[in-house]
Amino acid sequence: MQNRLSLDELHQNYVLGVLNKKEFEGLIFKHILANYQQFYLPDWSKDKCIDYLCGLYPRLTLAIDAYKNVGASFERYIKSKLYWFVKERRSRESDHLVTEYACWEAWSADKDSFMDPVEPEYQDLWAMRTVVSNPRQILILLLKSYFFVSDEFACRIAPFIGVQPEKLIELLDELRSRRFDRDQEIRKFRERLHSQYYRCIAYERRLKARSEDSAHHQRMKGQLKRARERYISMKKRYAGVNVDATNRQIAEVLGIPKGTVDSNLYAVKQKIKPQPQNP
Repeated sequence: MQNRLSLDELHQNYVLGVLNKKEFEGLIFKHILANYQQFYLPDWSKDKCIDYLCGLYPRLTLAIDAYKNVGASFERYIKSKLYWFVKERRSRESDHLVTEYACWEAWSADKDSFMDPVEPEYQDLWAMRTVVSNPRQILILLLKSYFFVSDEFACRIAPFIGVQPEKLIELLDELRSRRFDRDQEIRKFRERLHSQYYRCIAYERRLKARSEDSAHHQRMKGQLKRARERYISMKKRYAGVNVDATNRQIAEVLGIPKGTVDSNLYAVKQKIKPQPQNP
């Protein structure tokens, strides 16, 4: 049932002192709920309207205090405020859904390898033990690719190179500690790259939801273009990031000359280098 008094009449009673502030606000809420289809809430249930208005209470209170009778009636003023409040909420909900979709699509997609770390020069370290039989070369190779070597993997391969698992993990930890700051920079950059990828997907989804002849569509189109350009630029920079330990760092950890590390890695490269096929 609709309230007997309109919002304009309720406001007049408030101005005349017939209603105090609390009574006035309560009657406004009751009036909106009783006539919610007139206040741009047609597709919401009454329970959802109640929840929304309760959350909106502080802003609506401020709107009541800010009303100045400069032509528009109080009812039209409140309708206008609710229209923009609801539009703002729907926009936030839409953004949340787009963001969730973007994250899901990014993590589900297998067409883009940007989520993977930069691949090491020596890709299959486990299989390489059958190609490289020299224990020292395998050890140096492991330390070179420390960024991709887990403790579990180190324990598995330690027996093949005659090193105690604890000792191998100790060497890896020493190298990790020496390169901690650099690794932190790499991880932060990768996180920014991921965020930029999500941003591109979110812009694509929002662009599809806007009318092509609207000004918002044109602005979003420009934002998407710039976001893609930035993502491509960041991806190129990330592809050039070197996550390998330097030969000097490996030499310091093992306590051997740098030239020894250089020569062992050169020998490994020669063993895994594709041999030219005879015509």
